[in-house]
Amino acid sequence: MNPLSVTSQSQLSTDRLQSAYQTARGDLLAERQAGVWTGELATSALSTATAISALSLVRSARPHESKLSDLVDAGVDYLAAHANEDGGWGDTDLSYSNVATTMLAVAALHLSGNADRHRELIAAGDAYVDRAGRLDALRARYGKDKTFAVPILTNCALAELALWSDVSSLPFELACFPQSFYRFLRLPVVSYAIPALVAVGQVKFAHQKPWFPPLRWIRAAAVAPSLRVLERIQPASGGYLEAVPLTSFVVMSLVGAGQVDNEVVSAGVRFLRESVRADGSWPIDTNLATWNTSLSLSALAGGGDDLASLPDAELTMEWLLDCQNTERHPFTGADPGGWGWTNLSGAVPDADDTPAALLALASWRDGASCGEAGKQRMRDAAACGADWLLKLQNRDGGWPTFCRGWGKLPFDRSGADLTAHALRAFHAWQSEMPPALARRAGRAAARGWRYLERRQAADGSWQPLWFGNQDHPKEENPIYGTAKTLMAYRDCGKTNTLAAQRGFNWLATNQNADGGWGGGVSADPERRQVVSSTEETALAVEALLASPADTDFTVALERGLLHLVELAESGGHRVRSPIGFYFAKLWYHERLYPLIYSVSALGRAIRRRVD
Repeated sequence: MNPLSVTSQSQLSTDRLQSAYQTARGDLLAERQAGVWTGELATSALSTATAISALSLVRSARPHESKLSDLVDAGVDYLAAHANEDGGWGDTDLSYSNVATTMLAVAALHLSGNADRHRELIAAGDAYVDRAGRLDALRARYGKDKTFAVPILTNCALAELALWSDVSSLPFELACFPQSFYRFLRLPVVSYAIPALVAVGQVKFAHQKPWFPPLRWIRAAAVAPSLRVLERIQPASGGYLEAVPLTSFVVMSLVGAGQVDNEVVSAGVRFLRESVRADGSWPIDTNLATWNTSLSLSALAGGGDDLASLPDAELTMEWLLDCQNTERHPFTGADPGGWGWTNLSGAVPDADDTPAALLALASWRDGASCGEAGKQRMRDAAACGADWLLKLQNRDGGWPTFCRGWGKLPFDRSGADLTAHALRAFHAWQSEMPPALARRAGRAAARGWRYLERRQAADGSWQPLWFGNQDHPKEENPIYGTAKTLMAYRDCGKTNTLAAQRGFNWLATNQNADGGWGGGVSADPERRQVVSSTEETALAVEALLASPADTDFTVALERGLLHLVELAESGGHRVRSPIGFYFAKLWYHERLYPLIYSVSALGRAIRRRVD
């Protein structure tokens, strides 16, 4: 029995399904420029606040840089226009207020010299922070992870809104060790936050030195060499990870430590100048061009597109292959072979973007128009990428994001979504790998599957690492995690296993009343029902398309597919939701996510119906 049953077809004709797909596909293709899907990340009040603080401190230390005032003033105007009704600020224009962003916004208003002009705005922000619990709430939000909590308090201390005694000391001297030692040093920040460890640690040291003389001497001796580490790992763009918050924290901390003339500060200011948007705001990161392009190509291939037949196809393939890292990466020490999220210099290879690129290349390879020369180039790139992924696998059998063995803090542990992605990539290329590499991939995959079985929750769901839902009690997103994991079971022919059946059942039983998944409560006080998100609905539908012909799964699939088609018909397939995490629970939304996931689900639904 086809999962799209007779009942579904009576409500949803093939023509209607095809029309919805063509709408979504056309909109996705329209976003492609010069063969690439760059996308657009959300503007961020948090990023804007950190940039304002950093530039304000630089302006105070370098009065001759008058052009900074225009950037600061425009950023302040953006913050003033985007405060929430409760007095606080959220990470994006679609986010609920939170204590971290609100503390940063208030600090930015003070540092920019706007305390009098925006007295009422600051008072409302302070009242929100007090209601939330101020320092206790901030520490509760991040737990043992000091990656974000300490920089936030540093920003507040620089604005004279917090005591330096409230700012934890970071052992910046440890950055002077070889990178290969980092995972053994039990650093208090995640692997991608070494710049913050150094800069924030130094400004704390400058303002409040440790009482223990030997530690004070060690840290004094480590100032210069740790600054050289910052210089070495700073990318050509000047933006660490292409991230405005991380770069801003580095700039403001070095200025606060008396290092305003350091080249790291100058390069960081250049990055902030070049990444500001027309409305005076900053996004959390420059763009996710490699990630968006990989996902878009796979989505189109899932609907039957021959990728090599796309306009400017050769340009796209060359671009994606050129994004592969070919040298040892200065930031994490990663070997060549991986892909990062963008082609820009601040990207770092990771275990989500690398499988995404490998799957996109596999879809390209499988098209009828791909020539042998192109296939060989892809095989070579895939072998290097697979080898890179194999070296990253953790001892628990799962895959982390950036660095093997950094399992202490949340965003450095293995993730079910990352592991499932890696397993899909191995499966797509294993038959074309060199024999020794194929055997290694087979052994690694067996360990990966055991990891996924252990990580499945008692209710049948899986939790992802880098995605959440702000309406979830724990801000987690089991819909994303479960759907992405089930796609690995689908690709690898394991949908009849007990683990997959439990996953399908969890999705089917956690469907919203409107037929979709995820989302949040309606803002209309008279209609407080849950309103599903396009992204989560599309992901759940695509996963359920792989489910066996079971009545319960079929009913959920029918309702979800109908909801997704109705979204495409009404333009709702373009409505984005803040489901992404970046830099320790910093929310974002991406313009292309709803389009990509809709195209992938609708295209596969058509192929399933035709087959």
